[in-house]
Amino acid sequence: MAGNSLRNIIVIGGSFIGTNTARELARVLPSTHRVLLTEAHSHFHHLFTFPRFAVIPSYEHKAFIPYTSIFSDVPNPTTHAVVQARVTSVQRQHIELDRDWQGSKQIPYDFVVLATGTRLSKPAAMEKDDKLSSVTYLQQHQEQIQRASKILLVGGGAVGIQMATDLKEFYPEKHITLVQSRARVMPNFHPRLHELIKGRFEELGIKLITDTRVQIPPGGFPQDGSAFDVKLTNGTTESTEFVILATGQTPNNQLVAHLASSPNAPSVINPDNGYLRVRPTLQLLDEQYSNIFAVGDIADTGNQKAARPASSHASVVANNIRALIENREPEETFVKAPAGIHLTLGKSYNIKFRNPNPEAGQPEPWISESHNGREDMNVEAMWQRLGVNVDAEDPRQYHL
Repeated sequence: MAGNSLRNIIVIGGSFIGTNTARELARVLPSTHRVLLTEAHSHFHHLFTFPRFAVIPSYEHKAFIPYTSIFSDVPNPTTHAVVQARVTSVQRQHIELDRDWQGSKQIPYDFVVLATGTRLSKPAAMEKDDKLSSVTYLQQHQEQIQRASKILLVGGGAVGIQMATDLKEFYPEKHITLVQSRARVMPNFHPRLHELIKGRFEELGIKLITDTRVQIPPGGFPQDGSAFDVKLTNGTTESTEFVILATGQTPNNQLVAHLASSPNAPSVINPDNGYLRVRPTLQLLDEQYSNIFAVGDIADTGNQKAARPASSHASVVANNIRALIENREPEETFVKAPAGIHLTLGKSYNIKFRNPNPEAGQPEPWISESHNGREDMNVEAMWQRLGVNVDAEDPRQYHL
């Protein structure tokens, strides 16, 4: 390949922010450089659809989109490539892979962008890398949902809330309970969001238990469909037939955990939260690693961990890497913004919520409610954004 004479810019992680960053880089890089997007999954994982597609059938194959066309709308599209491999380590001048790519398990780089995100519990994330296994898992989860008359969800974040409302609206006859360890669901947001969600739960008939934790047995919960009791730390029990864990995010920081910090420089990883310390330019804070950037959830920006707040990271990194290639100082910086979210609360009802921003003269949260949601969550739009145009008369192409 002609790419052997090109300089490599490597993006590690092909989810929303990583894919956007790779595409933005490909649009602005000089012809001397190419983008390599490394991702272990065979397909793009549309994470936002997983909670719903784990509940209702017929759409699960649409949640996994081929990477084949992500560079189709950039200059010199054949210059860039997707490397299907798992990165095992980031060294100073190269990355290491778990398998050969073009005859080697090492790829040298001029710059690397970490878009490794966080680990989530199933069904918010998949265990397997291939599409067929992931589709099969979602189908099996749907079957478990259908068999259970009582379902308990653990965790009052976005995944737990969306699944609870979907479950009750698609299966109104089922008993749905959500247990949250804090006094409020979505505790990083203004209390008004909790009140909105609580009202929706009451409307649908979902039982909400707060200020207590679920005691998870060492061997996990039964999966045979029979009824069992779940113990809570407040001393009570809840009877259920199926438990869904929708708890927390764990930073994927292991690729750079071995990087030593300079004397008098803070460690690469923030020990308080596990995220990567970055400058406003999204370069790692330690100046000896100025050619390593972090974007999205893995970056310790102080912003909410979600795709929308990190949407500007792609252009910031692309412009800063181009500046460094041209021997200019990187000047683009990310913007801190109040936490916001687009949350589905059933089949069609959804809300957009943003925390107050007193500095901008907005002392109250901004809320927009609508009933325009689609059962398939308009997943086809993401196929189009990634350059995959499916013929409406041949939906089998969604199985690619």
